[in-house]
Amino acid sequence: MRSKGLKSIVLAAGLAIASIGHATAPAPQGAAPATTTAAPAAAATPAAATPTDPMLAMDGAPHMLPTPGVGMPVDGKMTLQPQVTPNGRRALWFHNAILFPVITVISLFVLGLLMWVVFRYRRAANPVASKTSHNTLIEIIWTGVPVIILALIAAPSIGLLAAQYKPAPANAVTLKAIGNQWYWSYQYPDHGGFEITSNLLKEANQVQPGERARTDADGPILLATDNRIVLPVGVPIRLLTTSNDVIHSWAIPAFWIKLDAIPGRINETSFTIEKPGLYFGQCSELCGARHGFMPITVEAVEPAVFAAWVKAKGGTMPGAAKPSTTAADSAAAPAAAADANAAGPVENATSAAPATNQAAADNAAGASNAGQ
Repeated sequence: MRSKGLKSIVLAAGLAIASIGHATAPAPQGAAPATTTAAPAAAATPAAATPTDPMLAMDGAPHMLPTPGVGMPVDGKMTLQPQVTPNGRRALWFHNAILFPVITVISLFVLGLLMWVVFRYRRAANPVASKTSHNTLIEIIWTGVPVIILALIAAPSIGLLAAQYKPAPANAVTLKAIGNQWYWSYQYPDHGGFEITSNLLKEANQVQPGERARTDADGPILLATDNRIVLPVGVPIRLLTTSNDVIHSWAIPAFWIKLDAIPGRINETSFTIEKPGLYFGQCSELCGARHGFMPITVEAVEPAVFAAWVKAKGGTMPGAAKPSTTAADSAAAPAAAADANAAGPVENATSAAPATNQAAADNAAGASNAGQ
């Protein structure tokens, strides 16, 4: 019995020593660490993703995926898109609570009145037509009631119109949208003046070698762009629009925004995005053969993320101090910024954009007016 007890003690000690040695022994070279915290850390490292991964950050901002039914049209639906701006929510309420019910009631009333007149005063039931030419009471009613209805509608309508064109406050972020045949270019005058060119992403069977094709991660067909516009949420946006050729129109239904871009003129409006997300729009003014191929993609992010994106694009936040020790450095800064902007937009912040920016002249899906 004593020998069996001694053997048990020796065996237990051996197992304990073996387990300690296994726990302290270094992992083989190239093998994953045997800790439970290593896997999440490795998964969170962006370096593990490939440059073509659609989930990579784009120019310092997260590459958001589209949310079905939010910020985009939905097949088969006949209502307005969910609104993410104060004016948009106000306009949506005005449409649903006032305009649509009033229009429905008036249409049903007129339809019923017309059917009653057709039935009541048909030839079989009324062979001798009345010669009455005036009825004072009826004329007062059909004049006064529409005036009252229009007056009641005018109050919220004029208030909404004034709110849409209310000047932006001093802390607003300025976005200048420039229409071209047939793509959009954007400038951020308050953030260093850098410029972004945004073109339609073509389908896989339309791209040339070196061009990026649209995927579902970019957005719906005919609405996804190669470079998204990034704007902060909770901050007033001052939108300026103009054009280099013909009249265009910058429209985002989820923002309740539709502003014409007219050559030689700058139009202005303001809005505030309330929810982060991806929102799509397009040119809403007939502008030529490729009018339907001028999409708009806005990525709404938190202000801190927007600041990181501006820095990644070579811009500066208003009031940010620029370290400069000599006058030569200060003089060279604008030239360096101009050279950076001339290099073209950066795509996905991992590689320079292709030499062809998929402008209208290079898009095989339709004709171009280049040279006209």
